[in-house]
Amino acid sequence: MKTEFGKLIAALSMVGFLASVSSSAMAAEDPVILAAAQKAVTAGDHLAVAKALEDEARQMQVKAQEQTELLEHYEDKAYLFGRQAQDLQSHTSALVRKYERVVSEDIKEAAVHRQIAAKLEQNNQAASGTQTLSATLQ
Repeated sequence: MKTEFGKLIAALSMVGFLASVSSSAMAAEDPVILAAAQKAVTAGDHLAVAKALEDEARQMQVKAQEQTELLEHYEDKAYLFGRQAQDLQSHTSALVRKYERVVSEDIKEAAVHRQIAAKLEQNNQAASGTQTLSATLQ
């Protein structure tokens, strides 16, 4: 029984460490998501953060697509924009890269939070199974 409890404490410590490391490197643009990630404790909290990150990733993907279409327009009709054509193209290209980077980082961060939630669920099930077993033995 002591070994089960020790394993549970070790797992929870590892989850806490992973959460603290991952939240410091978050790519989320939304301060609400950042705050939620830092306060996430339960599996449900981590799943909610993962969903919010995935939603933000979808929004950034839409923005990247819009900017890609705009970039194509700037490239196809550069003669309409005169001297500003190259500036518009480079600015739009930079935005596309930024949005795609945020999408990639948000997806990775969401996966980390889903893993943390799964680990917490697994630990909760193991702990409740241990409690049930110890109650049965008494």
